[in-house]
Amino acid sequence: MDTDSNMAEESFFHEVVGLLPQQKSENGVVFPVVLSPNPKIANTVHLTEAIKANKTWLDSLLNRSGAILFRGFPVSSASDFNDVVESSGYEDFGYGVGGSGTRTKVVGRVYTANEAPPDQNIPFHHEMSHAPVYPSKLFFFCEVEPGKGGETCIALSHVIYERMKQKHPKFVEEMEEKGLIYTRVLGEESDPSSPVGRSWKETFMTDNKTIAEERAAKLGMKLEWMEGAVRVIIGPKPGSRYDEVKKHKVWFNNVVGRFEDKLNSDPTKAVMLSDGKPLPADVRDDCSKILDEECVALQWQKGDVLLLDNLAVLHSRRPLTMLPRRVLASFCK
Repeated sequence: MDTDSNMAEESFFHEVVGLLPQQKSENGVVFPVVLSPNPKIANTVHLTEAIKANKTWLDSLLNRSGAILFRGFPVSSASDFNDVVESSGYEDFGYGVGGSGTRTKVVGRVYTANEAPPDQNIPFHHEMSHAPVYPSKLFFFCEVEPGKGGETCIALSHVIYERMKQKHPKFVEEMEEKGLIYTRVLGEESDPSSPVGRSWKETFMTDNKTIAEERAAKLGMKLEWMEGAVRVIIGPKPGSRYDEVKKHKVWFNNVVGRFEDKLNSDPTKAVMLSDGKPLPADVRDDCSKILDEECVALQWQKGDVLLLDNLAVLHSRRPLTMLPRRVLASFCK
């Protein structure tokens, strides 16, 4: 248990260190923090009650670490997970206009995680970093644990920023000065084979082009209509953001993901500097390598609940080599 937390001895939580092989620790801060039911409590510890009783402490812990994994609690269904999300007291963000991943609402505030085919990798990203408003916190829940593969990988964004600044100082300076522009091409029908396969109708929640343009404009997006599709131009957007709470910059962009949808005939223009200059060829590869070196790969267990600070932590999904796997998600303001 964290001795600095001033938690009462009868606390619902027990902090577990060393459970995850890649778990990191720097200056006494563990990433991610792993909390399990306190073995000193004889009765079943319900996660909803534990969260309500320790809300202030958990907020402080999330602020320090960026990620909390709740493991070993009796959370078995989407409804249970929805109760956990509600118990946090965080306001619902929803997943509406502007999101690129295909998701299905399950119950209450709960959605499926990205429904891209299991054999595909979902690159590291901050949820909706391309939008003017993005969720501040993310919940994930493992309803069905994968047989093999399908890990959710998480990485501290400020670490990635510092390493990229060291590796590519001129690019980072230019990126922060000019900002980034993202280009996507959305079809009229959703493509379930792509991690960013939502159609323009689903993305903007309308089949009316004028309404779609109005909704896109509110998100800082410009639409250029094509035969059977639309080109979406996003930005310029900052490539980094300053975390006011932690007082450091974070790597907040889609340089790695590049929105590689199948309809985009020129993927080199998927992400550019705002003056139209393409990204240096080695930036994406080096960033991917750094992310792989710095990440913690979470092998899901049934009942796991993961809480992330969306500004502090990037996340990704590795390909799944053995079905089934069902991870659900919820988004908070």
